[in-house]
Amino acid sequence: MATILPYRPPTNGTSYSSSTGLDRKASLSSFPSSRTPSSTSLRNGSSHKLITGRSRRNDSVSSTRTPPTPSSHSNPTNAPISRSPRKVKPQYPADSPERHVEYILVASFDIDRGPTMEHQYPGAISGDENMLAELMLPDQAHVRNQDWTIFFLHKDTGDEEDAAEAKRLRKERIERRKKRREDVARGIVEDDMQQEVSENEEEQEDGDEEEEEEEVEGGEGPPLIYVLNLVNTKQDTTAKRGAVVKAMAICTRHSFLHIYKPLLLLALEEYFKSPYPETLALLYDAVNAMDLSLMPRLSTLERHILQASDTKDLFVEKFEQMIQQRMAQESPSDSATSPESPSKKTSDMARTSHRYGIPRDTHEYETRVVYNGIPIPIKIPTAVSPETVGDFSVVKLIQIFSGPHATSPQPFAMHPHLTTSGSYTHPILVLVNAVLTQKRIIFLGHNRPSGEVAEAVLAACALVSGGVLRGFTRHAFPYTDLTKIDDLLKVPGFIAGVTNPAFANHPEWWDLLCDIPTGRMKISNRIEQAPLTEGFVYFQQQNPTFAPNSSGIGGGPSLVNGTLDPTGGQAFIDDVLRSIASRHGESVIRSKWRDYIIKFTRIAAAFEEAVYGASALYIGASEADAGAYGVSGHGYVWPDDLSRGRELGANVWRIEGWRLTRSYYSFIQDLAALWGRLPIRKLDLSHQLDRLRQLRLSHDESGRLFLALRDAVASYDELCQLLTATPENHAGLFYLSLGLFHPDAAVRAGIVELLDRIREHEAGRHFYAQLGRFAKCAFLRIRREGEARGGREPDGVAADPRPRTAGRRS
Repeated sequence: MATILPYRPPTNGTSYSSSTGLDRKASLSSFPSSRTPSSTSLRNGSSHKLITGRSRRNDSVSSTRTPPTPSSHSNPTNAPISRSPRKVKPQYPADSPERHVEYILVASFDIDRGPTMEHQYPGAISGDENMLAELMLPDQAHVRNQDWTIFFLHKDTGDEEDAAEAKRLRKERIERRKKRREDVARGIVEDDMQQEVSENEEEQEDGDEEEEEEEVEGGEGPPLIYVLNLVNTKQDTTAKRGAVVKAMAICTRHSFLHIYKPLLLLALEEYFKSPYPETLALLYDAVNAMDLSLMPRLSTLERHILQASDTKDLFVEKFEQMIQQRMAQESPSDSATSPESPSKKTSDMARTSHRYGIPRDTHEYETRVVYNGIPIPIKIPTAVSPETVGDFSVVKLIQIFSGPHATSPQPFAMHPHLTTSGSYTHPILVLVNAVLTQKRIIFLGHNRPSGEVAEAVLAACALVSGGVLRGFTRHAFPYTDLTKIDDLLKVPGFIAGVTNPAFANHPEWWDLLCDIPTGRMKISNRIEQAPLTEGFVYFQQQNPTFAPNSSGIGGGPSLVNGTLDPTGGQAFIDDVLRSIASRHGESVIRSKWRDYIIKFTRIAAAFEEAVYGASALYIGASEADAGAYGVSGHGYVWPDDLSRGRELGANVWRIEGWRLTRSYYSFIQDLAALWGRLPIRKLDLSHQLDRLRQLRLSHDESGRLFLALRDAVASYDELCQLLTATPENHAGLFYLSLGLFHPDAAVRAGIVELLDRIREHEAGRHFYAQLGRFAKCAFLRIRREGEARGGREPDGVAADPRPRTAGRRS
């Protein structure tokens, strides 16, 4: 098997300068700072992107990584593959000052003093050490040999003004570059002047764009510090209580902190034998020497495509390009100073390429950490969705609360935000509605490991986020206890995991209680009633037929299997449960929930437009309605007005509840930031494709739609945007391929041209490969007919003046 040599820069020791982040000793707390946006008015929609500098790690420890066995991947079209015009950058550069792990903590339980902190490496975390020790040693930890838990630390910094100034300057640089490109395109500035941009400026541009992409997914405050904690109990007859309980925790900025579990198991075992700081230093140096410099950084659109697909070699070209760039760096290239024969250069290149391998699955990057002489394989997700922390199972969460409800359903107390399908609303839908409307939620796991309740909390956050919404994990507490109840109740809309049954006896502390052992949920009798909003009143006046009642039931209710289902939620849950029963897997279930959340946000945008005349959830509605490509329209598509009114009415209460939450205003900020990066703005791709899927269009309407897609989609980024709107679980390119059978020859030729661009795209070639054989035969036949005419376009076909290389940047 091929091996990869370490590629970490040489360093000069383990000392830290006084300017490093560790020496600042920023205050860390398990609860959000009072200065975070959660404590301010939600209506202002403001958030702060805090830039927290981290010191460069200086050590001389190296690691060796063994890559996966190279997997062959062929181009199904035998066509040249178009790639992104941008240079591929690593997600974690080898010379980055950021460390994979910032702190390692060790706590133990003392019979006289209780939970105590033993060691903090490489330095002490300022803050409440007793609080950290209590979190590291959960309730009833001594009755189990081993337990895992996760908690978050919030860093309170004072760099808001500096961060705002840096953000402003970065945006000015980006705007200047965009204006220069527009001037070049219009001929105002000579193209030669554009070519004079130095490499340093191009690298600065890439850095600015990467930071801007990060702001699309962040902006609520300083990044969280994720803490993975392992507790072990060793029987010892010499100890006072007959056992020794110790916990070791890793503090990291990476949300995929589950990768450190094997290392913690080995390190804590070693610490029992040698309880000294040197043991922690060994672990600290090993994990921070992990080489991730060949893990490519994907754009926002590319990440969405990768997450929605199960194709193993999707974007494998980017991994190849990273390897080629590394080989070019390491191979002797200066022939002027060291002339060599071509044969020697070729042999050097061959030896270098043998050290690298193509990943077997591009969804994960495989590396390894050498700890105490033991090579430990590590798999890191290439694309991580917002609100996804650790390793959990959404399927398991659904099964826990679906089983008891299916065998012996129990009615819920009615609440318009939660029981959208009546008193027998499915518990998972009640949970989703509670998270969306920012209710206080407790997951109770009496006599269960704290790791189990932590996984339930994290799964609930990811379930409701769908990779689209955010603002949940920042106010989530995967594990907490009674000693922190006063601080917990100060957090609006928290999601907390507990093991103490005392929480169940205080309904004033929570709005929804999720009992994991019994699989039951309970709505508190002390829950705040839903306020009567202007939106509800306006909708009731405009649509009295579809307006819901005060219990939240309405919208022209329909029946599914004899059950009230006005929102269609029960039908969706039934589909999810069938998929789980068919063993479709975690990725399929998460994709279904992503679609469900996206549909909810689009319905909310349609509701706002219907009631208020405009929606902050849809930016660029006027541009999409202008008909720049011969078609117009935006937003969600219903088959008829009756369906539209019924679904809007059924969702009025939870839409109005969601509009008062953090996630709603965060979503608006995310949409505004993403809108500035979309290459296609004058055409709502999702709206037009939904028209193809759901409506019976005339030949003229469908023809204009197909030609509009042909004219709007040409560059690499534009093709990426199209592919995000045609995921595999929505039949991929099937509906586009219907244009191959359009009665108008001009439309057929236009779809052939579009499919030709798609199959030359890095990711599009996989979408084309999944087309049915019938569609491929039609594509090849029409293409051959066009070539037989000697490149002449059939009557009525207007030649597209834009290049077909799919490499032009918008």
